[in-house]
Amino acid sequence: MATTPFIRRNGVTRRSMLGAALPAGAAAAPRLLLPVPTGPHPVGTIQLRLVDRSRPDGIAGPGRFRELMAAVWYPARDVRRYPVAPWMPTGAFQAFLADAGFSELAPSGPLTAGHVGAPVRRTGRRLPVVVFSHGAHSHQGDHTVTVQELASHGYAVVTVAHQYDTYTEFPDGRIAVPLRDRQAPTLPGDFAADVRFVLDRVEELAAGCNPDADRRELPAGLLGALDPRRMGAFGWSKGGTATACATLADKRIRAGLSLDGPMRMNPPLAGDLDRPLMMMSAEFTRATDPEAAAFWSHLRGWRSNIRAEGAAHVSYGDNEALFPQVAKVLGWSGQQLQDVIGTLDPDQAVKIQQAYPLAFFDEHLRHRRGHLLDGPSPAFPAVTFLP
Repeated sequence: MATTPFIRRNGVTRRSMLGAALPAGAAAAPRLLLPVPTGPHPVGTIQLRLVDRSRPDGIAGPGRFRELMAAVWYPARDVRRYPVAPWMPTGAFQAFLADAGFSELAPSGPLTAGHVGAPVRRTGRRLPVVVFSHGAHSHQGDHTVTVQELASHGYAVVTVAHQYDTYTEFPDGRIAVPLRDRQAPTLPGDFAADVRFVLDRVEELAAGCNPDADRRELPAGLLGALDPRRMGAFGWSKGGTATACATLADKRIRAGLSLDGPMRMNPPLAGDLDRPLMMMSAEFTRATDPEAAAFWSHLRGWRSNIRAEGAAHVSYGDNEALFPQVAKVLGWSGQQLQDVIGTLDPDQAVKIQQAYPLAFFDEHLRHRRGHLLDGPSPAFPAVTFLP
């Protein structure tokens, strides 16, 4: 349930709309559920604390550096002894709900398909890697449906919590929340720098080195399991813009996917991109947003732009799975639910966010070409390919 303060075209923020819709009496809500991934492999996950010593952090204090939480998701084996990870750590989830006006739902936090610390499934080949960047005032788990879907199909996915624009929890118990400070490093360019820093850490893992700042034990088989020659990135909203920035700047990213990114570049857009990039548009379309159209004109390699009819800004993320359940608990009308997630059928929306990112990265990181990206599919009648 992303709480990004993105302003809708009618001028109402999603946070104010959700808070106004919440009635009393939601304390007995059942646990929210996320869809099960469709891939053949069980999923493992592990959290890392990363410190970028190339970027001093004046907000944290003298002698401090930018500090990020990240999680690695991967195909696992023998998961039975390992607990499943929550969608968000408890303290971060409570802060997240409090800001959104949903504190009554704190006992209902969903669980993921990821088993904490499970050993990595090793084969004769290393795992392709995808880095995920979340949206403004959101968190690294807000697209877990897509993340665990990719992991279940054999990808290592690294999600990053962009400090000062996220809800997260550090190993020492500190709870981080978005900072409403114009001086905070939360521009798309700052997110992109975080993504590139994470690529460096992926290379360390691939070389057999533990990048965790606390040197905590890693899952068996993770060291040496990742393939730094097959790395991609995707992101939602501001994270989609950051993905575009990082892909333009760093050739290690072989393919980039933006989920309704506004493409409001800061620093400004510079140069052309000759590597594959896909845009999954909803409210930020090239027809309505000059920034998105300008970015598209700089794409010189493989490119594709799709849109699902009825999709809202949040439709390519976990909100499509979670908010219909929240609506039942809180007694929302159909219109109240549509005001949040759009008119796209939620089940179809979940299938879209599972299928299209997988098809994109399969084609461009694994060279497994299917037909889903060739054009309209009867399996996804809402999806159109924009010329």
